[in-house]
Amino acid sequence: MKTAFGKLALTLAGLMLAATVQAQTPRSPTLDKIAASGTIYLGYREAALPFSYLNGQDAPRGYSIELCQHVVEAVKRRLGRTQLNVVYVPVSTGSRQMLLETGTVDLECGAATNTLQRQRYVSFSVTTFVAGVKTLVRKDTGIRSLDDLRGKVVLTDPGTSSEAALRSAALRQGLGLTYRAGRDPEDALQQVLDGRAEAMVFDEVQLKALLLGRDAAEVARLMMLDDSMAAEPYALVFKRNDPGFKSLVDATLVDLMQRGELARIYERWFVAPIPPSGRSLELPMSELLKQLIETPNDRGGGCSSPVPPRRALATRRWLAPSLRGNPALRLLESTLPAQRRRHASRLPRKNPHRPGLRRRC
Repeated sequence: MKTAFGKLALTLAGLMLAATVQAQTPRSPTLDKIAASGTIYLGYREAALPFSYLNGQDAPRGYSIELCQHVVEAVKRRLGRTQLNVVYVPVSTGSRQMLLETGTVDLECGAATNTLQRQRYVSFSVTTFVAGVKTLVRKDTGIRSLDDLRGKVVLTDPGTSSEAALRSAALRQGLGLTYRAGRDPEDALQQVLDGRAEAMVFDEVQLKALLLGRDAAEVARLMMLDDSMAAEPYALVFKRNDPGFKSLVDATLVDLMQRGELARIYERWFVAPIPPSGRSLELPMSELLKQLIETPNDRGGGCSSPVPPRRALATRRWLAPSLRGNPALRLLESTLPAQRRRHASRLPRKNPHRPGLRRRC
């Protein structure tokens, strides 16, 4: 009798605990949709090497794709499923917001920069990559610094954060640039090689990826300037106002970071040789990204939402002490609107890690 009573008590306790956990877990319209359909829709870019690209295969591959695959496994565990249909949907910078809002895409696995403006329409995960905005020029132009661009024709990608960084730098330094856009990054590179433009400004990783597809003679004619105009945080993207799904995505990525798995995935795509060229991007992990792996956050354009506590994140820090004074972070801060920087300067300094402290966006 005692044994039976004990088993019943344990069963009831288990049910009560499960109910409590379920009550504390934020509801997720995205997870509800996935559970009802048995399908998760992943957005991908067709030519955003090495984050997301096609290489003569049925499914895309890349750094962000691999991170999203880990999220898919976490969704399976959350829903108690052994199988889940994964459908890849091609997206572009112009289409992804609409596709996310309509539920056509559940999670974008590309190369999206987390900015304050974009936060109004979509949500971002914790930062998974930090890109520097760099300038590529022909060696014979004599251009060796941003000041040397004064009055030159410069190509960039309209509507991107790279273009915004270029225009901001040009305005600060009074460069008087002539802005042009290629049909695509490949066309922009060809215009620089042909002498129709003196320079092109894109994210450094994008420039390196472009050069992988060129022969050695062409690459030898080009050089990348040391000056960086901005540091841009990349992240996975999903629908706004879904704290349950954001919690799952962030927890998955933070777990990869803490286990060292994200660093290994990074090594595969940015340091080791990658298809189709079989060559390396030769882009070791930046010091800023290493710091952000130590203290993950979803800070983009100066705002941060604390990540749920998990071991190293128990203090809900939105800015690690080790990041203060970091040159890369100062570069990131310099790209923020002046109003955001003024607001940041008014934040309490005595105890910036106090739980619950956050910026208003």
